Amino acid sequence: MDAFTSFFDSQSRNNWSYDTLKNFRQISPIVQAHLKQVYLTLCCALIASAVGAYLHILWNIGGYLTTFACLGTIVWLLSTPPCEEQKRVSLLMTSAVFEGASIGPLIDLAIQIDPSVLVASFVGTALAFACFSGAAMLARRREYLYLGGLLSSGVSVLLWLHFASSIFGGSTALFMTEIYLGLLVFVGYMIVDTQDIIEKAHLGDLDYVKHALTLFTDFVTVFVRILIIMLKNSAEKSEKKKKRRD
Repeated sequence: MDAFTSFFDSQSRNNWSYDTLKNFRQISPIVQAHLKQVYLTLCCALIASAVGAYLHILWNIGGYLTTFACLGTIVWLLSTPPCEEQKRVSLLMTSAVFEGASIGPLIDLAIQIDPSVLVASFVGTALAFACFSGAAMLARRREYLYLGGLLSSGVSVLLWLHFASSIFGGSTALFMTEIYLGLLVFVGYMIVDTQDIIEKAHLGDLDYVKHALTLFTDFVTVFVRILIIMLKNSAEKSEKKKKRRD
């Protein structure tokens, strides 16, 4: 928590102004062009994911099969040489469609309960992504890469929590702890991954497909957790209203 506190403290000490927002001198033009390509590819992947979720709503295709298909497509993408650009982009879009279908049941549930929750979750995720990625771009190079070790430890804790809940039986409190901790961890990854992509681009790694995949994973993971939290809050409000009526 001290690491995250230092992040917000350091941002508050900076002299934020319009001139500061225009100050991308530490990011070379080549890296800036690379980031534009990464974010454009990310937007296309999100659209493909929305198509996958829509396909689930139409034909109920989401489940373990699409999850394994998504993982298999990602492995195929990562094992494909960067020179085969069109093939890797196609694999990224295919994995995004499978990912959208995999989270389709959750999206379908949100539509049935309260469609506004789905919109609010996406907008909240997009705002969080824009703010934290923007902060990582404006910060000094490699300033927040040290958070990677802390976040990896957080992922390990999440895995142990999931393992414990699957063996000893999960409770609502344990599930929500896993959700909130996962949200905190992957919001942190938005910062770290953005700076890591910038640093790799400065060192000559301009693999925009792989970098877009990294940010796409962060975005979807945060979106799912925000959606679950908002659905739970919406369900609790509905129960309270029913009790008052009774």
